[in-house]
Amino acid sequence: MTPERRAALAALQEHELSDEEARQYLDAPMEPAEREALLDLVRWFRSRYPSPADRLAYVRRAYRRWTAGRS
Repeated sequence: MTPERRAALAALQEHELSDEEARQYLDAPMEPAEREALLDLVRWFRSRYPSPADRLAYVRRAYRRWTAGRS
């Protein structure tokens, strides 16, 4: 990866959306293929973690993993 591309990606990562940009994103209609992909993920997650307790346990484990080592 070139330094220029790395800098461009870093700038995108650090960019904070304005209220207008966020609203435009949230108000945009979802494509049928995108909706089906999202529903596939939901179905998978609900089959992997069938009960609310299972889902909460997963989130707690994941949160510990995500925040491990942060100071």
